[in-house]
Amino acid sequence: MALFMNYAYLLTGGNLGDRTENLHQAEIWIDRQAGRVIKKSALYETAAWGNVLQPDYLNQAILVETNLTAIELLRTLLQIEKQLGRLRQEKYGARIIDIDLLFFNNEIIHLPNLSVPHPQLQNRRFVLVPMTEIAPQFVHPQLKKTIETLLSSCPDPLDVKKFYATNGVK
Repeated sequence: MALFMNYAYLLTGGNLGDRTENLHQAEIWIDRQAGRVIKKSALYETAAWGNVLQPDYLNQAILVETNLTAIELLRTLLQIEKQLGRLRQEKYGARIIDIDLLFFNNEIIHLPNLSVPHPQLQNRRFVLVPMTEIAPQFVHPQLKKTIETLLSSCPDPLDVKKFYATNGVK
């Protein structure tokens, strides 16, 4: 018996420790516990957003095929963050890992602990640039615009650069 599969777009990010390795570990744990990773963007580096007095972030967009519901997926992602050492201390604070649920199929979900699509993604280049790499024509279910269109009109001035680790330096 085949299970109905859900498709979720995630954004991983972090700015503490070995950022590249932390995102790699997040991908491994997502694949093991949340669902099969079927597509991922390159890594992108961006200055911190919100609380700007902290190290630059690395971010990556990931498409996951899962048989979990949206709320089950959120709980799993929060558990993965905890397993990887995430401490929730301050809003927009530095962190080892952050895993955001951006989209879940084409659903619009408003629950006390879960809003899908992610309510601010259209205002953040660090989300839209990696998303454009893996799903430029995906249509935001509320705004009815493609990711590519949202990026072209995004008000966020922060520069988002493809990240290349050189000589083992991250």
